[in-house]
Amino acid sequence: MTILRHSFVAAALFAAGAAAFIEPGFAQTETSSETSVYKPSVGQSGKDVVWVPTSQALVDRMLDMAGLTPKDHLVDLGSGDGRLVITAAKRGATARGIEYNADMVALSRRAAQAEGVANRARFDQGDIFKSDFSNATVVTLFLLPDLNLRLRPTLLNMKPGTRVVSNTFTMDDWEPDETAQVTQGCAGHCTAYKWVIPAKVQGTWRMGERQLVLTQKYQKIEGTLREEGAATPISDGRIDGTRIAFTAGTQRYTGEISGRTMQGTIEGGGRWNATMVSR
Repeated sequence: MTILRHSFVAAALFAAGAAAFIEPGFAQTETSSETSVYKPSVGQSGKDVVWVPTSQALVDRMLDMAGLTPKDHLVDLGSGDGRLVITAAKRGATARGIEYNADMVALSRRAAQAEGVANRARFDQGDIFKSDFSNATVVTLFLLPDLNLRLRPTLLNMKPGTRVVSNTFTMDDWEPDETAQVTQGCAGHCTAYKWVIPAKVQGTWRMGERQLVLTQKYQKIEGTLREEGAATPISDGRIDGTRIAFTAGTQRYTGEISGRTMQGTIEGGGRWNATMVSR
């Protein structure tokens, strides 16, 4: 049985024991030469990082966290030998890997063909920082913290509700919405982090005769609800994709964001709607 692998991590991590991740049966795919066999090796150099495989157990957990469905389009940044993309395709999603190493791209394409998912699993040779993946509904990555930070502005400008799942490395002060640890079938680098791209709501909103003034830091919001000179602080405010929830005084508001409008319900009864006046 062919064992498929995933992406990249730092050379220092490899020195700390990444070799333990090699499993029997690692894919060996012929290159254009009939007499040579391309064998990816843990720790081999890449453009920005070295290559270390992700355990299949964590691949599965990452896709579970993303809530992947056949309606999704997944993009894996630094797709390595393609295992995450191929696994996503096996679940019915369309998936694309962006990988700088041309040999890895060729290996991945052949593996996708062998696994019968070449019609849903696409692999592009390219630089993740120069590639357009704005149509993704799920983005996966196994990169270094500084690379995650370089990608963060691009990710935050993606469509609200897009899910981002990272192996091992976080996004600095952008706290994850969910964290998972795999304890079975994973020897190292067994933590996954998930973020949901939040809608942008910072600004002033009109709520009937009232004003809702919001500040935003990633998925967290603060502010005030103002009416006739009185200002009620906003607490427990959070954005989950296009969903919003906050408390003003004793009332809990939940709703849906659609561009410059919001509408929803008030806990205990009643409805509310708001229109953005200014950012």
